[in-house]
Amino acid sequence: MADASYLTIGKVVKRLQPQYPDLTVSKVRYLEDEGLLNPSRTPGGYRLYSSRDIKRLENILYLQKNRFMPLSVIREELDRLDDPSQAVVVHHDEHVLSSDDEETINKFHPIDRMPELLGVSASFVRSLSDAGVLSLRRSPHGRDLVDGHDFPLIRIADHLRHYGIGPKNLRQYVTAARRESTMFEQALVVYGRTSDEDPQRRHDAYEKALDQMLYLTNELRDELIKRSITNRGDGIHIS
Repeated sequence: MADASYLTIGKVVKRLQPQYPDLTVSKVRYLEDEGLLNPSRTPGGYRLYSSRDIKRLENILYLQKNRFMPLSVIREELDRLDDPSQAVVVHHDEHVLSSDDEETINKFHPIDRMPELLGVSASFVRSLSDAGVLSLRRSPHGRDLVDGHDFPLIRIADHLRHYGIGPKNLRQYVTAARRESTMFEQALVVYGRTSDEDPQRRHDAYEKALDQMLYLTNELRDELIKRSITNRGDGIHIS
C-alpha cells in the first residue's frame, strides 16, 4: 500500500471542512464506530483514508446535511451502492446523491413534470402539499407549480414511503419543525449581535452554528427514538 495515496483522518477533516464546517475528527470516528466507514490502518494503528473512503464520507455528510437522512437509512443507501448486483438501483441512488443544478433549484416547475424530474407522481406531490410539507404555487394559467427548492423534501418523502411512512405521517414533523425553528431563531439571536463588522464572517458564524445545532438535535432525536423503540420491545419474545 502506497501511503502517499492515502490521507490521515486529520487531513481528511481539513479537506472537507470548507464544505462541512462542523466536521470534526470526533464525528468521523463516530461514523467509524457506527460501521459506516472502514479505513485502512498502519501497523501503529493510524487511520489511512483512500479516495474511495473519502468519497463515501462525502456521501454520508451530504445525505445528512441536504437529505436529512438518519444514519440507519444512509447505511442502507451506501450498502446498495456497494452491491454490484444492484446496478439499476445504483443509477437511481447516484442521482439522489447528486445535487440539482442552480437553474433547476431556482425555478418553479409544473406539477405534471414531477414523474420526469423526480420519478414521483403528481398526486404524491399534492399529498405532500396537503400534509404541509411543501406549498404549491398557482401559475397565471391555473397550473400548479412546484418550487425547485422543495425537491430535496420530495426525495426524502419518497424514500420514507418505502418504509410505510406516508405523507400523512409527516404532519407531525411539519409541526415539530415549526416549533423547533422558533427555538433555533431565539438561540441564534446572539450571532446577529456579534461585534464582528465583517458581514460575511457574521453570516458564516451564523450558518456554522445553525448547522451544528441541526446536527446535534438530529443525533439527539435519533437516539431518543432508538431508546423509545428499545424500551417498548422489552419483554417481547419473538419465536
